[in-house]
Amino acid sequence: MAKIIRVNLTQQTILSEPVPDKYFMLGGRGLTSQIVFDEVDPTCDALGKNNKLVIAPGLLTGTLAPSSSRLSLGAKSPLTGGIKESNAGGTVARKLANLEIKAIILEGIPADRSWYLLKITNTEATILPAGDIAGLGNYDTVASLQALYGPKVGIISIGPGGERKMSAASVAVTDPEGRPCRHCGRGGLGAVMGSKGIKAVVIDDNGVDGQLFTVADRKAFNEVARTWAKAMVQAKAGLTNFGTAALVNPVSAAGGLPTRNYRTGTFEGSDKINGTALAETTKSRGGRTGHACSPGCVIRCSNIYHDAEGKYLTAGLEFETIVLMGSNLGIDSLDVIAALDRRCDDYGLDTMEMGNAIGVAMEAGIAPFGDRKAALRLLDEAGEGTVLGRVLGQGSTVTGKVFGVTRVAAVKGQGMAGYDPRALKGTGVTYATSPMGADHTAGNLLPGRAGVDCSSPDGQIKASRDLQIMSAVIDNMGLCLFVGPLPPEMEIISRLLTSALGRPFSIEDVLEIGKGILRTELAFNRAAGLHSASDRLPEFFSMEKLSPKGLVFDVSDKDIKQMYSAL
Repeated sequence: MAKIIRVNLTQQTILSEPVPDKYFMLGGRGLTSQIVFDEVDPTCDALGKNNKLVIAPGLLTGTLAPSSSRLSLGAKSPLTGGIKESNAGGTVARKLANLEIKAIILEGIPADRSWYLLKITNTEATILPAGDIAGLGNYDTVASLQALYGPKVGIISIGPGGERKMSAASVAVTDPEGRPCRHCGRGGLGAVMGSKGIKAVVIDDNGVDGQLFTVADRKAFNEVARTWAKAMVQAKAGLTNFGTAALVNPVSAAGGLPTRNYRTGTFEGSDKINGTALAETTKSRGGRTGHACSPGCVIRCSNIYHDAEGKYLTAGLEFETIVLMGSNLGIDSLDVIAALDRRCDDYGLDTMEMGNAIGVAMEAGIAPFGDRKAALRLLDEAGEGTVLGRVLGQGSTVTGKVFGVTRVAAVKGQGMAGYDPRALKGTGVTYATSPMGADHTAGNLLPGRAGVDCSSPDGQIKASRDLQIMSAVIDNMGLCLFVGPLPPEMEIISRLLTSALGRPFSIEDVLEIGKGILRTELAFNRAAGLHSASDRLPEFFSMEKLSPKGLVFDVSDKDIKQMYSAL
């Protein structure tokens, strides 16, 4: 039977609780946001004792639904000041589902301020001392824990960024090969985990094959899932072959590729960092594309990147990292970008936030754009915790304030992803209005999507709202965003849930799940003090024309304020 594991670090207690009926249709983002709404004071200190970190697999995780092994983390964000969910692939979500764990809730702060390890097996959950791995990067942390508990355990961990409670700190999740290269990156949730004194969580599901979500008609469910998986393999071949770096060319063609701190929308070195360059470089060195980041992934957009000597460097080099650590800094070398990505994975820092922060530092004259050694040095300063590094580790907004830079691409304190909102205006609406801050995964309107001209202000409000609703559904189910948050996928999900529940479940029912999640998150943010004045882009996006197409963000403030009026 599904359960919730509640870990109180102040009292050093662990309780196993039944799942309330109201959480039955919630998983992933839906569940983390609801628990945070139910149990966390919106006005609390995000790094204080009253915040909670919720860890949850998706509703469909553990079933045959393809690409359904995403893990969600949720809390009040130290970066945005509002509610936050961030998710990642890896093996942990599936292992939690096998153990029939609906959620883990970390609450309180250790009285002795020591570091601890949470270990969960089929028979017990224990809090153990972790002083011996404190201060280690994620790679050494995972290696130490695997030596103790075996190579097949799933591990969630933080690096020095989380230990120092940096607002850009991420949470690492081990991939199928046991590497800490899948990250819940956005919102500084690594800092929240660090505030709880938890260095790592070890999940051991050895010999267990439990069931988190009971399926009434398994034959019908599996038939829908297999048909969907086969269709996805064919439809997503571009992502399989080239990874998310395949987006470099179309986003550049739309004039929306952030370059030198969002100065222009195209980059002269884009051909050196696009999907073709990544695939060719990876394969020539013995790496691979078409890598699955989690069990049951049929899209396989991940990659394993080797250095010039053919040695493993990093995995999961994605579009947003390539752009924000590449064109945004004026860097056209995949090797340098991969080295920056590896450092972020090890230090436990969000590549998007750090790419923005370093871009702001370069804007301030701390280093010139295009200086590869300087970019690596600045990231190392964050990893080492120098004064400058601690500033950068607090994210792009704080970095801008410290250095007097007003050109900061952020909303609600969170740096934007690799899409300039002047060229991709629906994504700009999402940046402005989403409860998650400037997070593309909340509703990314890419060129050619939803039949909307991404460079025109027309239709962007509805397109963004629809995508935000459907993206919340995808996150609730534990599905990868690349399955497609569009009406055809909502219809497939309704068929899966109809089979699972043994009763009709319409597309409208599916969309209502997404709407309910957004209503919950918006209510939390309003109580936290984030109102309509927070739902806007930095003014330079509406004032400064983006070359080469001369675009500005011109979706009206009046329309943006009405974004959720019909939700």
